[in-house]
Amino acid sequence: MKYSAPGRLACVDVPAFPLQLLLKRHPEWIGQPAAVVAEDKPQGLILWVNEKARQSGVLPGWRYAAAFSLASALRAGEVSPAELNKAVTTLTAQLMRFSPEVEPSALEPGVFWLNCVGLERLYPSPAKWVRALHEDIQTQGFHANIVAGFSRFGTYAVAKVTKGTLIFSDPAEERLATEKILLSRLDIEAEFRDTLLKLGVETVGALLALPSGGLRERFGASAHRLYRMAAGELGAPFNPSKPEAPVMQRCILDDAENDTTRLLFIIKQQLHPLLATLAARAQALAGLWFLLLLDKQGRLKEQIRPAVPTLDTAQILDLVRLRLESTKFAAGVVEIELTAEGAAATAEQLRLFSDQPVLSGVEGPTRDLDAANRALARLRAEFGDQAVVHAKLANGHLPEARFTWEPLDRIEFPRTDLNGLNDLNVLNCPAAKVLVRRIAAKPIQLAGGPYHTHEDGWLLLGPKYGTVDKLTGPYIFSGGWWNREIQREYYFAETRRGALLWLYFDRVRRRWFLQGSVE
Repeated sequence: MKYSAPGRLACVDVPAFPLQLLLKRHPEWIGQPAAVVAEDKPQGLILWVNEKARQSGVLPGWRYAAAFSLASALRAGEVSPAELNKAVTTLTAQLMRFSPEVEPSALEPGVFWLNCVGLERLYPSPAKWVRALHEDIQTQGFHANIVAGFSRFGTYAVAKVTKGTLIFSDPAEERLATEKILLSRLDIEAEFRDTLLKLGVETVGALLALPSGGLRERFGASAHRLYRMAAGELGAPFNPSKPEAPVMQRCILDDAENDTTRLLFIIKQQLHPLLATLAARAQALAGLWFLLLLDKQGRLKEQIRPAVPTLDTAQILDLVRLRLESTKFAAGVVEIELTAEGAAATAEQLRLFSDQPVLSGVEGPTRDLDAANRALARLRAEFGDQAVVHAKLANGHLPEARFTWEPLDRIEFPRTDLNGLNDLNVLNCPAAKVLVRRIAAKPIQLAGGPYHTHEDGWLLLGPKYGTVDKLTGPYIFSGGWWNREIQREYYFAETRRGALLWLYFDRVRRRWFLQGSVE
């Protein structure tokens, strides 16, 4: 077998990939029939099942309640799209260590195709390459099957029934194995699969024996596409993922510099945005390369590695200082290039990093949350749990009933993101602001007020806020017929001194009330 044969590729199948992620969260479910459902409800649709569930007759596309009637020990849970996408991205980057071209499936998470061409100088045989790839995936905590062959569909279909690894020596061998694959082992539409089973069409070979035109007319375009892929008539072009750009910072100095202290200060300025980029990727710094270009005297390349991946600027700078102090410069440094090696960061590292002032010109939070929480614990110990509470949204008809007071166990920094932007992006846009509507715990009755909204000179809250210049409204609110009739007319009042107040006129009581303000 020629290792670099044109068109040779491999399919990596991480069976029930979302389910493996779920079992990482629930290791006590290992060995039990398990499934991933779209919703954790009796009518939730089953998306993925493990081998134990398949042996009990449970298949994707069933409802959880129906599957549970077959397998009473079935365990099920949800896997969020964000968690799944993050895992696919991480594993794709890991697979790129074995092939520069890796294509994750856009339709089935956990399926990857790798281009095998041109790797013979790194691995003397396909078997050694496949074995090294398989062992690396296992170290990530995943079970995977790998098939090296010649076609996208063939390697995919065989990988679905392969335990471990398999290598085909020629296309004919791959095609023969593909035709024996059961359709129930492929990720196809449940209705289409069940209909074919009723017709006695159970394998890929039996599917290929059907007339192509009739298949399209009866089952639609997706079924016809599956047929063409299995027949080798439809070969989608290889579409590998683009690797993430390396995290780098470069600085060109105006004058040659060989003073260690000044060089360390320059590196510190470049280190802050470099760590911010890593944090945005949910990574910590595992290694730092710094390339020093000397004035007409070549270059020096040094590396430091912290004991564990970190986002602690002080710890990294201390290692850089030690390395610089032990380096002898034949000439002054005219250019500095920093390149970071990332590794997965913990949630605690990312939280602590977000508290640091890592962006130039932006002050980070200076409050000590741990000290604040210790102070709150002392208040609760002295005055009881109800002494420290916070507002929580609730389902209520009236604005003042849309929140309740609940005990607060621990405080956190307030979120400042807008429309899904993270904190670092918001800090880069200091002009972005949010209007906050503050609601009074109980509506405040006002001393007076006009009975007609066109009356001028109303001192809503006294001379401090000035007279009301404009009332925007009314916004009618009525109801309460099941308990006590409510008829309110809500307005936004703009005062002469710039305050924006939220108030309403109670038609039943014929009085004005202040509901809150907008800031």
